[in-house]
Amino acid sequence: MTDGERRYDDGDETPLAGYAALATAFAVGVGLFTAVARRRGLPLPDAVPPWDVALLGTATFKASRLLSKDKVTSFLRAPFTRRERDSEAGEVMDAPRGDGLRRAVGDLVTCPFCTSAWVGGALVGTYACAPRAARLLSAGLSAVTLSDWLQYAWSLTEQKAEG
Repeated sequence: MTDGERRYDDGDETPLAGYAALATAFAVGVGLFTAVARRRGLPLPDAVPPWDVALLGTATFKASRLLSKDKVTSFLRAPFTRRERDSEAGEVMDAPRGDGLRRAVGDLVTCPFCTSAWVGGALVGTYACAPRAARLLSAGLSAVTLSDWLQYAWSLTEQKAEG
């Protein structure tokens, strides 16, 4: 087999055109945000304090897990995924389905790492336009993250006490 005959992926056909469409949509979104912000004279911050970066990062983590793994948000993923199994703490394991753009979106919405780029972009855009609202939203999502960790710590403590 020559290099020209080899496929990108020897397993399932990788939806490269779908990925390109998603990357284009993301880039267009960033470009539109930039153009609108510039046209409206939105003053972008010269720097982002480390505390805000930590808050935005924690919120991005939680929101991407909620969107890509939570049972309650399954209805958002369902057109692009199928349920493989339930997981711990109310999370599920979904698998992408279909091909082309549908498969690419399925890959995106089942991967918290992939989803986090989109969530992070949205939160940073919100932070640029309305920093107080972004901090409040991020604080709420960060509080849920802290609550999750405390739930795990409590469960572990109970298991050790009973064991």
